[in-house]
Amino acid sequence: MKRRDFLKGSLKGAALSAATLSSLSSMLALAASKEEVKLIGKAEPFDYAWLKGLARTLSASSYQSYAGNVPASLQKLDWDQYQHLQYRKEHALWADDGQFRAQFFHLGLYFKTPVRMYEVKNGMAQEIAYDPAMFSYGKSGVKASQLPKDLGFAGFRLNYHTDWSRDVAAFLGASYFRAVGGELQYGLSARGLAIDTAMPRPEEFPEFVRFWLERPAAGSDRMTVYALLDSPSVSGAYRFIITPGDTLEMDVDVALYPRKPIERLGIAPLTSMFMIGENDRRANWDWRPEIHDSDGLAIWNGNGEWIWRPLNNPRELRFNAYGDNNPRGFGLLQRDRNFDHYQDDGVFYEKRPSLWVEPKQAWGEGSVQLVEIPTLDETFDNIVAFWNPKEPVQPGQEYLYGYRLYWNGVPPVHTPLAYAVATRTGLGGVVGQRRHYFSQRFTVDFVGGKIPLLGGSLDVKAVVSSSRGRVELVSCRPQHQLGGYRAQFDVVPLDNKLDPIDIRLFLQLGEEAISETWLYQWNPPPINERDLRNPGHL
Repeated sequence: MKRRDFLKGSLKGAALSAATLSSLSSMLALAASKEEVKLIGKAEPFDYAWLKGLARTLSASSYQSYAGNVPASLQKLDWDQYQHLQYRKEHALWADDGQFRAQFFHLGLYFKTPVRMYEVKNGMAQEIAYDPAMFSYGKSGVKASQLPKDLGFAGFRLNYHTDWSRDVAAFLGASYFRAVGGELQYGLSARGLAIDTAMPRPEEFPEFVRFWLERPAAGSDRMTVYALLDSPSVSGAYRFIITPGDTLEMDVDVALYPRKPIERLGIAPLTSMFMIGENDRRANWDWRPEIHDSDGLAIWNGNGEWIWRPLNNPRELRFNAYGDNNPRGFGLLQRDRNFDHYQDDGVFYEKRPSLWVEPKQAWGEGSVQLVEIPTLDETFDNIVAFWNPKEPVQPGQEYLYGYRLYWNGVPPVHTPLAYAVATRTGLGGVVGQRRHYFSQRFTVDFVGGKIPLLGGSLDVKAVVSSSRGRVELVSCRPQHQLGGYRAQFDVVPLDNKLDPIDIRLFLQLGEEAISETWLYQWNPPPINERDLRNPGHL
């Protein structure tokens, strides 16, 4: 399966659609007609240690496909028809009481792998039965009477007592999942695992094939979800402790058991979309000024350095690796939270959550890796970031990882230094003077840190370097309307190569760095597109 085809059917829109506000009448109906979820089979002892044992045992045998016998009537649904397969709220798991409720997604459209669901109560697990009566089928054209009684589910979503009508998290499609912070707005996704992303062969998409939902204790604001992951290359056991709030936190433990060597393993993978931004207008035929779920990759290195890497929508696939030892955190952020910069009153890009990954223990040597894929469609997730361990991944071994995921507009930690809030690019040169060669202008705005204490000092310098070409016209001056500083410079390509040029920038006062490190990768345009645009009077 090709990545583009798969991601078209990922969690991108399904969970968002499922979060549509319910009417008052449906809420009253729920209170009046709650239905018990049916459990099947014998209740068995369950805990995380048992799940790790199951994953280890599976990895010792050859992979068996989980594809089910999904009727053609479900597979041939289009997107609009699939939206009519709605879970009946009166059938929600734990609809009788408690702080949480779970509702299930129906198989169909892109979601063709049956996922088994279990309830865990008092250390005992019992399977949740699929029943067509759990769903309404609306105008989908699907006849419930013709569906198998043991069809299975596609995934699930969670509701929290503060707002029963809107999701706080959803797991749907391969190992994809999403969550919301206080703004209750879905955006980027996370995954359980990434395998061979951006390699010269098809990417492998491991799947969560079973979920265990543990009934929370009375009055608890935390819920625990367990998952079994499986794929041709690896089996894995996952535990998610989910705490909703203004910042939704997921405490994640992972145990991986490879079946075979894995060349590029992605731990804590994040998936997002960047189509148009202030710095990249290649696909700018839309009326909206910017279109993106995230605008940059943030990294807090093991040595304490803070890095900001603005995202791009490149002409060709880009892959970057940022080496590190015991990273303190990384994430895909949506720093720009100004509605006027998007003007989208339908999907609200300015409310999209940022997602921060915080390792719970030392991860050793490796790299934060960033993949940027060309896209001309905002429904296609084209950005991937993950941790790749330096240690080769071999079969027969156990690999343990623990980390926390924070979903909110602003990450729980941030640099104490000044940070970049805008990156703009355009044609270089001096206004009013004829251009004799091509260059690219970069303008980066910084705020925060010590800047409010500097009183507009002119001693702040922009320190710029590039891997190729010539840097010129460097300046740094107070930006009073922003309450920060604006660094500007041009990069001149000195050859006809189209290979990327890596650029590095930070602000300095005396001998002290007062800003995070801004990194950028710029591909000079083809020669026939290096128009100097000199006006006739010059």
